[in-house]
Amino acid sequence: MLKLPNVLVIMSDDQGAWAMGCAGNPDICTPNHDRLATEGTRFDHFFCTSPVCSPARASFLTGRTPSDHGVHDWIRKGNVDDAEDVMKRGVDRPIEYLEGLDGFTDHLAKAGYNCGFSGKWHLGASGIPQKGNDWWYAYALGGGNYYDYYRFDNSPEADHKTQYMTDYYTDRALEFIDDNAGSEEPFCLSLHYTAPHTPLGRDQHSAEMFALYDDCTFYDMPRDAPHPWHGWNPTEEERCETLRGYFAAISAMDGNIGRVLEKLDALGIRENTLVIFLSDNGFSVGHHGIFGKGNGTYPMNMYEESVKIPFIVSMPGTVPASVVHSGMWSQYDWMPTILDFLGIDNPESKALPGSSFAHVLRGEDDPGRERVVVFDEYGPVRMIRTREWKYVHRYPDGPHELYNLVDDPKEYINLMDDPESCADTVTILRGDLEEWFKKYSNPERDGSKLPVTGSGQYDMSDRVDDTVTAFAQLT
Repeated sequence: MLKLPNVLVIMSDDQGAWAMGCAGNPDICTPNHDRLATEGTRFDHFFCTSPVCSPARASFLTGRTPSDHGVHDWIRKGNVDDAEDVMKRGVDRPIEYLEGLDGFTDHLAKAGYNCGFSGKWHLGASGIPQKGNDWWYAYALGGGNYYDYYRFDNSPEADHKTQYMTDYYTDRALEFIDDNAGSEEPFCLSLHYTAPHTPLGRDQHSAEMFALYDDCTFYDMPRDAPHPWHGWNPTEEERCETLRGYFAAISAMDGNIGRVLEKLDALGIRENTLVIFLSDNGFSVGHHGIFGKGNGTYPMNMYEESVKIPFIVSMPGTVPASVVHSGMWSQYDWMPTILDFLGIDNPESKALPGSSFAHVLRGEDDPGRERVVVFDEYGPVRMIRTREWKYVHRYPDGPHELYNLVDDPKEYINLMDDPESCADTVTILRGDLEEWFKKYSNPERDGSKLPVTGSGQYDMSDRVDDTVTAFAQLT
């Protein structure tokens, strides 16, 4: 009996779907992203479940919506407080935000997989191995200095490191692959980079990576006017320097992805390893006059650049090569997909919102879904997106948005400014949105009723007496 395939999940941090050469970006240097796309299937309509890191990662892992698992913003507390606190006493009141909820890695571990984690966790209690992972090298924080940071090594005591972080977590991943390649049991490795999350300065990434872009004008990148909810208004040199840092961080990560692929090739296990590359959420660098993701504005936004993410799957000989798939899928579809692909029982399939696209990975005909719709949320901001329309609803009082994505794919014309012309469309979309979230939300964790501002989360909202204290407020 053949061993089940290994699984390698590579996740970047704050990478827009547009930030890859294979996605048509002429300026960025990503030969290993492009190699994965050539050797596999790239999904060009794949969406995060929330346009900020912690909720999106939680949904990818559990298949649940933020209003079900309860992580609604990037985690500020219960992870670790800060580097100084780590040095003094380790974890600051560890909180396992996903305690009691199964992730896809739990199911793989029960099926006999050796599961390991290397990189950014950012779902609380970073020093504690979680979700079926017995091998655990986790970054202490959610983002920070690339050369001065703390990490956990199967221990609640954090160690200080100065090796370039992207290289460090790749080194640990290569050790895990070496240790498990010859095992009778398959492995599942989650390699979660912090790149290209800020900081992006020249002291954070190598001169070699910056040199790739020192002469680049980024002519094809947008120069939109500052967004009225944000106001990013850099000089031309500031804009170019920001893009140089962002692209340099991605290219450094790309080189490390190449190291991992070379290891799989050298060990002769590439064709029996399912490699998945994605980002936690999207990102804008000038798009709509924003620098950031969903919380790059207040109120939080649901623009395509914030919610659309890169997603590539490669397994030579199994997953179709050089295919660009245009089906609309989301992070909550991942758990049913990987369990279906591996033939592992999914006991929660009827209770969770996701659908399997394993048939696409097997190269089978895609019959398409009867209704192609994806949903997104960020606290009280919710989105429903069909092939043609995007409707964004902000509780309790708006402002709301409606875009015709066929006529206005860049989302410049908010049709809610002419409510009479689109009243029927809004009624249908709003009804569908409310019905879906009613079905897949836990009333005690319903984000539409919570004071989420995009400034961070301090605790689970259903564990505190005053929900306001669970979220950072704007100052």
